[in-house]
Amino acid sequence: MSAATQTNGATSQFALTLIDLLDRVQYRRVSVDEQFDPVYRLRYEAYRREEFIPANSQQITRDIYDEAPNCYCFGVYIDDKLVSSIRLHYTTSEQRTSPSLGIWPDVLGGILDRGDTYLDPSRFTADRDATLAFPALPYLTLRIGVMASKHFGASYCLSSVRPEHAPFYKRVFGSTQLAGEGRWGELAFPVCLYATYLPVTYSRIVERYPFFMSTPEERESLFGAEPRPIRAIAPTARQAHRLQLVGERTYYGSAMSGDGAA
Repeated sequence: MSAATQTNGATSQFALTLIDLLDRVQYRRVSVDEQFDPVYRLRYEAYRREEFIPANSQQITRDIYDEAPNCYCFGVYIDDKLVSSIRLHYTTSEQRTSPSLGIWPDVLGGILDRGDTYLDPSRFTADRDATLAFPALPYLTLRIGVMASKHFGASYCLSSVRPEHAPFYKRVFGSTQLAGEGRWGELAFPVCLYATYLPVTYSRIVERYPFFMSTPEERESLFGAEPRPIRAIAPTARQAHRLQLVGERTYYGSAMSGDGAA
């Protein structure tokens, strides 16, 4: 029996509820050419609400990292309304553009120098009303990072987060702290560096939280060659979870038949 079916009732019900909510969700990759995409305004409004950044006349938040060739930026929509956004950089020894690398060059440079790779999520922002209406919004948004981890085969997924948010990443992703507080860009708060080592933790994450599952087709649609025009992608967690369960039934059925024959 998989870890997903062994979890307690509360966790299982939570997972099923999230899979149901995903039926109302779409992910849309932001085109680098759209300098005034609504995602950049959502960032601005979220940061200004907490007075984390100074005001600007354009009322958008966009930086040089959005232009990088290894940047993947997404908006998350529920019932066709933009509710959150996140940006990822897939970072390798050949392509080292990464916001977190600018804060902790020694730690992250060492990871790249030994041939490992990492995903660097940043600019995780959300609509205030949506945060209140959908308490599970962080899971729906961070699902993009879990999918990217699988798609790229990254060694690590980073979490450069405020200290008070660290327990969430430790609990959900098994993240451990790699470095202490640092500051980045115009943001008026410190962040700490955490990371999860995906060869060990990935299978545990998707088994415990099956709404993080996805099909290869969904991952290719999100992280493959950028489509023109940019289109919204519907999540496939339900389909991926169903395929896993079918595979488990087939496997255990065969095993039981073998035992009976013996």
